[in-house]
Amino acid sequence: MSSRHLSRSIAMQSLYEWDFSAKKVDLEKIVEKNIREFGPGLEDASFVWQLVTGIVQNLKEIDKIIEKAAPEWPIDQITIIDRNVLRIGLYELLFGDREAVPPKVAINEAIELAKSFGGESSGKFINGVLGTVYKEIEKK
Repeated sequence: MSSRHLSRSIAMQSLYEWDFSAKKVDLEKIVEKNIREFGPGLEDASFVWQLVTGIVQNLKEIDKIIEKAAPEWPIDQITIIDRNVLRIGLYELLFGDREAVPPKVAINEAIELAKSFGGESSGKFINGVLGTVYKEIEKK
């Protein structure tokens, strides 16, 4: 598993735990614990931190984009896994370094996270939402 893929997995697990607790626990402690637990061979955890802090800083904007791209799914009705996979994918699509992570890689990585951690239809749902957003940003 590549270190970036592992970093995304750790970020997703951390955001899931934080979101599951209604954002009432210390996200920094969750991330530190998950890096120790799930990423013992991870040489550089900076990408985990970049994802988590970037998502938290842009959370309201990212969630508004999810609501626009999936209007039939209110944000609180999307499963916690899918919601946080979308947040990671959208953060990378909209705010990430396109040189380091091209848009199609960001989308594929999010789909893989959804398939690994989500439900039976999670991959298709993530692909649909991120594909819609990608088409919109490509028009601009």
